[in-house]
Parts: sequence; C-alpha cells; structure tokens
Amino acid sequence: MDSLRQRIADFIRFEPVAVPPAVRIEQRDEQEGYTRTLLRYPVLDGDTVDAFLLEPRIGGSLGGVLVLHQHNSQWTIGKSEVAGLTGDPMQAFGPTLARRGMTVLAPDALGFESRQRAAPHDTDGWLQFYNHMAHRLVRGDLLIRKMLSDASAAIQVLQDICPRGTPVGVLGHSMGGNVALFLGALDTRIAFTCISGAASSYRQELAHGVGLDMTLVIPGFATQFDLADLLGCIAPRQAFVVSGHDDWASADANDLVREARPAFEAADAAEYLTHLHLPGGHALDQQRFDAIVDWVASRAS
Repeated sequence: MDSLRQRIADFIRFEPVAVPPAVRIEQRDEQEGYTRTLLRYPVLDGDTVDAFLLEPRIGGSLGGVLVLHQHNSQWTIGKSEVAGLTGDPMQAFGPTLARRGMTVLAPDALGFESRQRAAPHDTDGWLQFYNHMAHRLVRGDLLIRKMLSDASAAIQVLQDICPRGTPVGVLGHSMGGNVALFLGALDTRIAFTCISGAASSYRQELAHGVGLDMTLVIPGFATQFDLADLLGCIAPRQAFVVSGHDDWASADANDLVREARPAFEAADAAEYLTHLHLPGGHALDQQRFDAIVDWVASRAS
C-alpha cells in the first residue's frame, strides 16, 4: 500500500505540510464544557485560514480530530456549522466531541464562510467555487491538491496543540468526507479517519450520470484509481465508513468497503475497517451522528 499511496500522491502532486503554520488567536469564548477559540493561520499559496478550535475544559485532551465541513451549496457556512453556531445540528460535531474529551479543529474550506471572495456575476458562491477548480485546472493544478494541502496544514496545527503522543484523526461528511478519505489515505500522521456520506466510486457515478463534487474533478484519475484504492491506503490505520441506504453519495459503499478490505487483512488490521450502513438519505440523522461521535471519541479511550 505504500507504493500505491505514493503513486496517488504523485498523481495529484500532494505533499503533506511538514512545517507548523504560525497561529494567531483572534477570539476565545468559554462555553459549557469546552472552550471555543477562533484561530487564524497562513497556508501555502498565500492564503489565510480561519478555524474554530474547541477544547475540553475538564480532564484535558484525549486526542485531536480535524472536522471538515460539508458543502450543501451553503457558501456562507463552514466552520460555524461544525461549531454548532448555525446550520444543521447534525453537523455540529465540535461541541459534542469537545465535551467527550476531544480537541476539535474546524477550518473553513476554500470558497466557504470566511474564505469567500467576490466573483463577477456570482450570485450565490457557486461560480467562485467553480473557478477555484477551473482556474487551477488550466494552470495544471487541482482543487483537491489545494484542499488537501490546507487540511494537512490543519493537521500540523492540531498536532502542535494536542498533548504529545495522543492520536490525531480526521472526520468529514459529504464534501468533507471526500477530502477526509484522500487525506486519511495519503497523510500517514493521521491515526483514524471517519468518512460519512462520501462512499460512491467514480465507477458508480460515471455509469449513472451522477454529478461529481468539484473536489473530485481530477483529470485521468479514474483511469488508474478509484475510491476503494484510497480506502485501502488507510490500512493499517483505523477507518470508519458511514453510509445511508438511500444516499446517492454512498450508492456503492458496500462494494467499496469489500474491495478495500483485503488491504486491511494483508496489514493484519481487518478489525480496523468498519462500515455502518443504515436507513436514511444523504443528510445525517441522530443515529448516524451519535455513532460517529462514539467512534471518534473511542479512538482516544
């Protein structure tokens, strides 16, 4: 799997960020059971990222988790949804996990919330995000490479904040799940990866005319790799795939997990690949939310 991991990383020109960015504290608020801090730090390409850091107030941190927010065509919402300040309560992983002893970092993705930029004729943010993809393509770059680079920098931030030796992982739903899958596969500093609402192969989506998330528009990728390869590259580290029966973004989740399982078995880590497949659509419900929280919190127990 090391060879496959390197081939995929080379294909998308991804290198894990190894130098911790300089972090500035913008604001700190005490909440019930946790502290919420607004951080700002630079990343490659001259960008600046705003992120919420949620830390347990009692007992110290048991580990860290990078939570990558969903897309949902809600361009003004990013980290604030994870922090429980707006949006879908079933995406508010930050407060719940922090109260369970986890240090949570929730950054804004490119094109969302604090990272929106005005674009001509853009009425809702879609064109701006499209341009983040298209402008990189014509320069020979990729949106996924940029998203992964930013997420890798966030992992560095988390590692610097969490107590030495505690595990650091990544969790994402939908678009966040896509990025979490790539990041968990390619950045071996990550001890555990939770992928929700993001287990539909290129094979499935191309065969059935499903629209691709812009992060997955990678010229030529599907001729050499598919998402099962990425899932297998997480072995022997821990992976949790969460999918809904009626979720278009998890249409062949069972197939992906089955195809990736031999990689975990070969690494003597068969028990480290778990799949929860429950009734429901793309949006999370309480049962899946609770299962994700329990699994992530238990990685540090």
